[in-house]
Amino acid sequence: MLITEFRIVLPISVDEYQVGQLYTVAEASKDETGGGEGVEVLINEPYEKDGQKGQYTHKIYHLNSKVPSLIQKLAPKDSLKVHEEAWNAYPYCRTVLTNPYLGNKFSMTIETWHKADMGEEENVHGLDQTTWDSVVIANIDIGETPQGLKTEFNPATFTSEKTKRGPLTPGWKEKLAQDAECPHMCAYKLVTLEAKAPMIQKTVENMIMKAERNLFDKFHKQLFCTIDDWVNLTMEDIRQKEENTKKELDEMRKNDEVRGMTADG
Repeated sequence: MLITEFRIVLPISVDEYQVGQLYTVAEASKDETGGGEGVEVLINEPYEKDGQKGQYTHKIYHLNSKVPSLIQKLAPKDSLKVHEEAWNAYPYCRTVLTNPYLGNKFSMTIETWHKADMGEEENVHGLDQTTWDSVVIANIDIGETPQGLKTEFNPATFTSEKTKRGPLTPGWKEKLAQDAECPHMCAYKLVTLEAKAPMIQKTVENMIMKAERNLFDKFHKQLFCTIDDWVNLTMEDIRQKEENTKKELDEMRKNDEVRGMTADG
């Protein structure tokens, strides 16, 4: 098992992030959908459990295009599908990812606290000391671009017309900490991963965790660089966008599946 806490500081407020995150999720879902695959939203509805209220979502990620064609042909049914269940009781969110084919051989849980600080809080998730001692802390600077990460969004060169925030050039975090005018926050993402693979479990888990880091980095780059598109939206606007996006995703996948059957016939 591998546990990593990613800390992502952003020049936005906790309230702004709630809207920006949901907006960016919807946009990223459309970018990833096509060819009869991508993101399928099964459930998106309010929930209340054990005194906690929030939004529950259940999605399926169809990953055929993410693997080589040979593996696509040989892979068993359901092996290239990842189920994501999320309980978003903002500012806390818990996400669980599973794979029907792998069953208990694979599990990943992402727990996130969104705090109005610069990422200096220790053990924000309240883990027992033994577990906390095993956690790897990884700071993600969205002003930097890791080698091999491909993204069209570059906070290092972006300036928001509406908020005048950016560009996030070297030293931007230090300047942000001293700027009383600009809001700031940190997303503390605790990722608990177990991928049971005899002899190579550590290697597999390290590869998945690296991919997760790149995903967080790319996502938050997009979130910040699209701030002018969402900063004035309300939660009502976002819920309507989510509903519209679900319809678009279903239509995109349906149309592509029909085209694929027509081509095969």
